Amino acid sequence: MYEVEALLREYDRARAYTDDLWKDLTADEVVWRPSENSSAIGWHLGHQAHVAHFMVRNLTAAEPSPDPELDGLMDSANPEQFRGALPTIDRLTAFRDTVAERVHARVGAIAAGQVGAPAQLTVVATALINHEYQHDQWIGEVRADDLGHVLPPDPDTGQVSRLDGYLVLNPFA
Repeated sequence: MYEVEALLREYDRARAYTDDLWKDLTADEVVWRPSENSSAIGWHLGHQAHVAHFMVRNLTAAEPSPDPELDGLMDSANPEQFRGALPTIDRLTAFRDTVAERVHARVGAIAAGQVGAPAQLTVVATALINHEYQHDQWIGEVRADDLGHVLPPDPDTGQVSRLDGYLVLNPFA
């Protein structure tokens, strides 16, 4: 089992890898959809943060959404054609950054034992990291296969490996 501080470092590393996958793309590339029923890279960016927020909110602290207007848009339960237009890159970035700050605060509370079952809740941080990498796979495929951009190297950490082709936090650490 990972120490909570190590999980936060891995969460930040996963988010940095996500940034490596998209920050050099144009705004048009971020909102481009490979097909009518496919999500844009920008949707995946918002969805990663949306899920992180809801996991933290539902499992550790009842916090309001940092951007309630994005909740329905970034929910994968809503079919692509009913989600609506993506927000601007600046709004997506602000949403992701705000959620990351909240994740740090809540996971810090777990580390300090300020929640019930702090050892159990480290699983939340592990799930957040793996969810980030899950969507990085799709972002990377669109980046490389559809948009023709080179992929960045995998994160430089001994804590991440590939399982079924996806980056995951090493489950055996």
